[in-house]
Amino acid sequence: MTIVRKRVVSIFVDRSSQQWIVLDPEGTFWVVPPIEQGWEHRQPFTPGDERELEPVPRHYEYMLGLPF
Repeated sequence: MTIVRKRVVSIFVDRSSQQWIVLDPEGTFWVVPPIEQGWEHRQPFTPGDERELEPVPRHYEYMLGLPF
């Protein structure tokens, strides 16, 4: 039997900056702009205590052009 695992990402919104934040399967956080193929324009993100990351449903993946 072969087990297939899907690479899972988590999507958040940073309420203070109104930015999309993605946690990739390797555990790295990224700011992803809300543009077509936004993943290709991502920037590193370091969460801090002052940040409020609110989880977002996964059906928003298509908007950010995530490759996962």
